[in-house]
Amino acid sequence: MGQLTIDDLVAQADRLGLTRLAGPVGPQTVLRVEVAALERLADVPAGTLVVVPEEENVAPYRLDVALRRAGARGLAGLVLLTDVVLPETAVALADRGGVPVFRAAGAGPADVAMAVDRLLSGGASEAVLRAATAVERTSAHAASPDSTVESLLTAAGNALGTELLLVDDPDVTWSDPHAVCIGEVAVGRVVAAVPDAATAVALPVVASLASRAAQRRMSDRYARSQSRADLVVELVLAESSRVEAFVGQAARLGLPLHHSHVVAWLKPTGVNDPAGQAPRSVQAALELFALQLVDGRPETWHVAFLQSDVLLVSSEEHGAADHQRRLREVGERVQRQARTLAGPGWEYTLGLGTPQIGAAGLRLSAAEARIAAESAVAAGRAGGVELTDVTGLRRVLLDFFASPISRRLLVDILQPLDDLGPERAETAVRTLLAYLAHRNSLAHAGRELHLHANAVGYRLKWIRQALQLDLEDPDVRFAVELACRVRMLSATRG
Repeated sequence: MGQLTIDDLVAQADRLGLTRLAGPVGPQTVLRVEVAALERLADVPAGTLVVVPEEENVAPYRLDVALRRAGARGLAGLVLLTDVVLPETAVALADRGGVPVFRAAGAGPADVAMAVDRLLSGGASEAVLRAATAVERTSAHAASPDSTVESLLTAAGNALGTELLLVDDPDVTWSDPHAVCIGEVAVGRVVAAVPDAATAVALPVVASLASRAAQRRMSDRYARSQSRADLVVELVLAESSRVEAFVGQAARLGLPLHHSHVVAWLKPTGVNDPAGQAPRSVQAALELFALQLVDGRPETWHVAFLQSDVLLVSSEEHGAADHQRRLREVGERVQRQARTLAGPGWEYTLGLGTPQIGAAGLRLSAAEARIAAESAVAAGRAGGVELTDVTGLRRVLLDFFASPISRRLLVDILQPLDDLGPERAETAVRTLLAYLAHRNSLAHAGRELHLHANAVGYRLKWIRQALQLDLEDPDVRFAVELACRVRMLSATRG
């Protein structure tokens, strides 16, 4: 530990069982420790910390005499083993004479002297003892349900004799022995203000206990929000006819389905592999970031995931102003954090729905946000923010698109064209939509597509062969046109 000072004793006071009663603190050096009665202070060398073995309270006049002698001899300080309260005269003499006075009530003189002597000697045994004390006290503190990361670091720091801090470190990972984690998400690193051999031994255990406290706090604070988020995902994916079934469960979880909802849809896209899945490590870290970001805001927030896509739902009383703008502020911060977490190989596109009321409104806003994000990606605008502005037929199609079963049926209709490859599928869908929208007129479809009617007819020949559907049947024609319109709505925005 190097040269022992009064400052070091004060820093180690909790572990040593010392309480400072009077006298100065600072860099005064403690050269040795000795057990000696007050009457023997005149024989004790300068720089000695004297442990007074008196088992009963010392008379005030004796204490005054002893403090004068200690100051005259240049002693490092006195340790009293009784539960004494210093009179004002003794406090004044200790301050004036530069003699720190400590209390270690109930301790044995040999035990106190040995503990201080270990500090004087330093070395591996003293470091291991401090580390063991820190681990023991921190573990006992962690058993309390009220323990927090901050209180655990304080308990460990008191035992180690140095302040412990939780610092942000963007490079720390869950496998770092000093990392504090929630699950596998590192939220910081434990460091010692004055590192030494003892802190090197104790810090991995302290960090582990702090991680458990952080995880418990996360569960206590956000478990209900995470349950509501699971329900939001079920609601978004459910068939329209099942919406009412969610009302009771939502009420039990405190999800205000009757409120106004606006949804942001965050879609990751690989720069080199647009069809790839974003790193799984991003999800947990992004969820934690988003939950902490919205904690304490007046709106009710839900953070949910559909595979790699992120849903942010903001709910509040109907009629509140700037609902979408406030969602956008949060969404853009989550978007930036997602890019940071995923790295330069990924873009995150943010689609924003419009405020809608009730369970059906939440589903519609989610569909709007999803299509806005997917449309931007398909149109080559990945990485931006896309607003929804839909009216008339587009809104009807969005509502239809919000139903996963309906969406699956339409996907099945066009699947034979998708099997031909993305370029031929896009050509086929555009051609079909133009042809069907103009009541099966090759000429009118050609003018819209800037093609000769014969070219349209040629395309339709291989399209019919792929689909194996009777496009003269009104019901089939309606289903195919609906599938094409929904596909075009989700693939590009005009």
